[in-house]
Amino acid sequence: MAPEDDRIPPGLDVACHLNVLIADPASDALAPALDALAAHGYRRVVLPPVDPAAFDAAGMRALCDVRGITAIPIAVQAPDADVSSADPWIRKAGRAALEAAVDLAEALGSDQLNGVPYGLFARPAHETPKDAWRRAAAAVGAVADEAHARGITMTFEVLNRYETATINTAEQAMRFCTDSGSAHLGIHLDTFHMAVEEADMSAAIRAALPRLRYLELGQSGRGPLASGSVDIERVIRQAIADGYRGRWGVEAFSARVLPRPARESLAIWRAPYDDGARTAADAAAAIRRAADTARA
Repeated sequence: MAPEDDRIPPGLDVACHLNVLIADPASDALAPALDALAAHGYRRVVLPPVDPAAFDAAGMRALCDVRGITAIPIAVQAPDADVSSADPWIRKAGRAALEAAVDLAEALGSDQLNGVPYGLFARPAHETPKDAWRRAAAAVGAVADEAHARGITMTFEVLNRYETATINTAEQAMRFCTDSGSAHLGIHLDTFHMAVEEADMSAAIRAALPRLRYLELGQSGRGPLASGSVDIERVIRQAIADGYRGRWGVEAFSARVLPRPARESLAIWRAPYDDGARTAADAAAAIRRAADTARA
């Protein structure tokens, strides 16, 4: 058990991305990584993209259950499976991929599904057409309602302009929720992306509060939360003061941890840290300091 100052307060529900610590859920280092997260008070672990048909959900759930942790999967789309596509067969495959991700969340015992369900994760070559937006919103909203009926909250991450042209700001995210027609679709904001797109990060969080279900803490350089241009502790204090009571996340990436395909897709060329467990521990301590100050 970590010292109290290095543990997340029991009143906060915080997840950490598995790739902060290790590259692959199939690694022999999975159990020690989960031990490290549990020791510092994390209650969730976010998985990298996996194939729901091939992933050992039962094994992951068993490892998490004994540590009091729950795994959160993510939903993604592909060129041949994309709900925003004009091709009906590609749209159908995209919808099936989202439904398979809901199945995986249920198998893991998770009450949340993260990800980018509205289109491709890639540097865009042009603006997202209005018809593509409408097609994506309708499909994501329908799956969000299906997930809700099974006790799962589906969220979608707001990304910066270099990773999507569809949803880059909290204001756009709120509009997407409205267009989805679902009362159950949730927003996932990430301070890394907000540092690129939002003029006022705290104002963006306030704008998304009615739908904000996951607030992820990530630094400008993707490294430890204490190293970068984002005042992470200030963001936490202000969000709590503004009434945010939802789930939190921690994300950091290092070229010494990520596998090559992930490094290339996320443009992680540097190694801002070597010890993922230490990075997660330092993030837990920062969250505790900010939460304690906000409550005082």
